[in-house]
Amino acid sequence: MSKDSSLHFQKDKTALKRFLNKQVKRINRPDFINDDPLSIPKAYTQKQDIEITAFWTSMLAWGQRVTIINKSLELFSLMDNAPHDFIVNHTEKDRKRFSEFKHRTFQYTDTLYFLDFLQRYYKEHESLEEAFVEHKEMRKNLSAFHERFFNAEHAPQRTRKHLATPDRKSTCKRLNMFMRWMVRSDATGVDFGIWKQLTPAQLMIPLDVHVERVSRELGLLTRKQRDWTAVEELTNNLRQLDPKDPVKYDFALFGLGVTGAL
Repeated sequence: MSKDSSLHFQKDKTALKRFLNKQVKRINRPDFINDDPLSIPKAYTQKQDIEITAFWTSMLAWGQRVTIINKSLELFSLMDNAPHDFIVNHTEKDRKRFSEFKHRTFQYTDTLYFLDFLQRYYKEHESLEEAFVEHKEMRKNLSAFHERFFNAEHAPQRTRKHLATPDRKSTCKRLNMFMRWMVRSDATGVDFGIWKQLTPAQLMIPLDVHVERVSRELGLLTRKQRDWTAVEELTNNLRQLDPKDPVKYDFALFGLGVTGAL
């Protein structure tokens, strides 16, 4: 896309909306799933299995997508590809099988604590959804989840870097992606939409380098820092295009960036 086109869209929001809606239809398709980490939870049908695999896969989602997918497959194979059953019923001895699992800086200590938290949580709760619905504002929900996740005295300090929080001004890209998967629902069936206590209108954009660059070129993002305030600015601007489902434009912005179309 030319610089003149970008300037045109910055001035004409109606034209920008038409353009982005067209891109959403082009990219928000089932075949998008095959090469995306979303393919991991798509392999499951039980709600709790979907939640666990979606949450953990999204937490591992940095680096090349092929590597993310392969490491996630390795992780859940260690749970006998029955994550909820394994999480709830495994013993301390069963955790030793994860000793060789690692993904970049996510290592055995982090895996052990994730297993520990999820086991404690699912022994008391039916769904992970309950941990994210205390507030109407997503910022507060993500902050509250972070506090809940690390509320154990034995929580390793090093593991905190693997679960972001807006309180540290993080964009919380991976958490926002996870929330999109769980909450959004449309006719294409790309996202799951299995959580009903939140609405798509409450979601925040997963701000990665591709979404950031394209958003700046289209005049949707002006803040220089990539932080939670930038997420709020971009999401608020996307709400002007679609108040009920602003994060659907994640498909368009990411696709335009990763393919080099913009």
